[in-house]
Amino acid sequence: MSMLLSALQIIVLCSASWSLWKFLRQHIVKSALDNIKGPPAKSFWRGHISQLNGRHEWDFHHDISQNYGPVVKLQGMFGSKILYVFDPLALHHIIVKDQEAYEEPDHIIKINTIFFGPGLLSTLGSHHRKQRKLLNPVFSINHMRHLTPVFYRITHQLERAIAARLAEGAQELDVLDWMGRTALELIGQGGLGYSFDPLVEDASESTSDAIKTLLPTLGRLPFHRLLLPYVYDYGTPAFRRMVVEYFPDSWVQALLRAVDTIDAKCTEIFRGRKAALERGDGGMTHQIAEGKDLLSILMNANMNADAGERVPDQEVIGHMNALVFAAMDTTSNALSKTMNLLAEHPEVQRRLRKELVEASLDGDIPYDELVRLPYLDAVCRETLRVFPFAMLLARDTCKDMVLPLSKPIRGEDGRMLSEIPVPKGTVVQIGVQGSNMNKALWGKDALEWKPERWINGLPAAVEEAKIPGVYSHLMTFLGGGRSCIGFKFSQIEMKAVLAILLPVFTFELPKDSIMWNIAAVNYPTMGKEATKPCMRLKIGFVKDVKKPGGCDFADAK
Repeated sequence: MSMLLSALQIIVLCSASWSLWKFLRQHIVKSALDNIKGPPAKSFWRGHISQLNGRHEWDFHHDISQNYGPVVKLQGMFGSKILYVFDPLALHHIIVKDQEAYEEPDHIIKINTIFFGPGLLSTLGSHHRKQRKLLNPVFSINHMRHLTPVFYRITHQLERAIAARLAEGAQELDVLDWMGRTALELIGQGGLGYSFDPLVEDASESTSDAIKTLLPTLGRLPFHRLLLPYVYDYGTPAFRRMVVEYFPDSWVQALLRAVDTIDAKCTEIFRGRKAALERGDGGMTHQIAEGKDLLSILMNANMNADAGERVPDQEVIGHMNALVFAAMDTTSNALSKTMNLLAEHPEVQRRLRKELVEASLDGDIPYDELVRLPYLDAVCRETLRVFPFAMLLARDTCKDMVLPLSKPIRGEDGRMLSEIPVPKGTVVQIGVQGSNMNKALWGKDALEWKPERWINGLPAAVEEAKIPGVYSHLMTFLGGGRSCIGFKFSQIEMKAVLAILLPVFTFELPKDSIMWNIAAVNYPTMGKEATKPCMRLKIGFVKDVKKPGGCDFADAK
C-alpha cells in the first residue's frame, strides 16, 4: 500500500508541474489565438472541459457551432487554448493535407491502448498506415455484398424476437438494447464469424452489456482521461494493473470490468479461430459466413503475407476489440436514433415503409437495389447529418502551423483573418456538428431533420465547399487517414435492419421522455436523471401490409 501511495504522490507532483508549465506558456506568452472569438469560460481551472464533455450540454454545443463562426476559441484546463473548427478548408488541412501535424491526443491513444490493445485505434503514423493497408480490403464493396445475406438472416432473428413479445398487442420495448444486441451479432457473424447472441432470450450477452457501459462510464471521468498520459508509463504493466485494481473509484472499477470482458471474449474467439486455421479448417466461420467474415479474410491475409508485413497476434486481437466496440456502439445508437426520429415523424415512417414494402415484395432486397433505394438512403444520410454519433474528436498540434480559412473571419480586434497561426500544443476540436449543420452551407433549415433535402438536391454551397468527410459531404465518419474504416459496413447494417423491420412493425414514442446524452458516442436514457443507456419505443404490428417471407408470426406467438 505504501508503494501505491508513493506512486500516487509522484503522479500528483508531475500533474501539478505540467499544469504550471501549461499556465505559463499560455498566459505569459501572447498567442495569435487570443484574437479568435469564443464564449467566456465559467471556470479558469476547468475552462470549457465540463461543458464540452457534459452529457446534457447540448445548448453549449449549439452555441459554439452556431453563434461564433467556423473557428471558435475555447479554454481548456488552467487557461490552455482549444480551437473548435469547422471551416471546410481548415478541416481539409487538419485531417488530410497536414494530418501528421495534427495527431490524435496522447490521452486518447493511451485510453484506446488500454481499452482495445495495439489495434487500429491505438496507433499513429506509419504504423497506423500499415494497419489500414492490411484492413482496407476487408471493407470493400464486394465483401459488403457477400455479407448482406448474413445481415438479413440476423435481422430476421430480431424480427421474430420482437414479434414474440407482441403476442398480447403493442408493447414498449427497449429498442436500444435490441439494436445493441443485433449490432453485436452483425459484427460477430459478419466480422468475426462468431455468434454472440441468438436474439431469443430477454437477457443480453455480457459482451454487449460491457460495450454499452464503456463510454458512458468513461464520460464520468473527464479529468482522469486528461491525466492519463502522465501516469501511463509509470512502473511495469503488472504494477499499473495493481494500481487500477485498488483505485478507490467505482467508475474506474466499472471501466476495468468492461474492458476485461471485451478483451477476454475477443481473445477466446481469436485463439479458437487460429487453432482451426492451423488445422486446415475455418471452424465455425464456414457455418456462419462461409469464410467471408472479416476476421477470416484478415487472418488469411496475415498468414499469407511476407514475414515483414505480418502483424503480431496481439495486434489482430486489438483490431477485433476495436471493431466489435466501434461497430456495435455506433451502429446501434445510430439505428436507435433513426427509430426515435421515425417515431417523432410518422409521415416519414409511412413513406419509408411504403418504399420498403414495394421493394421487398419478392423477398429480401438484393444488395445493389438496397443501396439505391432513394428514401431509405435519404433517411439514413439525414440522420447521420443531424446526429453525428461522435462529436468529440480532438487533435493535438504537433508543431507550429498556419491554418488557412475558406472565408475570412473577423478577429476580436476587428481585423479580418484569412489564416490563423496555431502554436504547437494547441488542442483542435473537429467541429463535426458545426460542419454538418452549418447554415451557410446547408441553408436556414440546417438544424431540422428533413430527409427530403437529399431527394430534392443539396444546396450548391455544399458541393462547392469540398467538405473533407469520407461520406456524403458529412464529417460524421471523419476523413483522411483516420476516417472510419467501417463506414460502408455500418451503412449496409442500418439499411438491412430498417428494410426488415419497417414493413412489419410500427414505432411510436413512449409515455416517458427520451433524453440523448453527449459522450464519445452519444447515447439515450429514459429521462434526464437516468444514467443507464436505454431507449424504449411503443412497437406494434403494421396492419394491412403484405409481409415478405422470413417470419412465421404464428410460431412467434
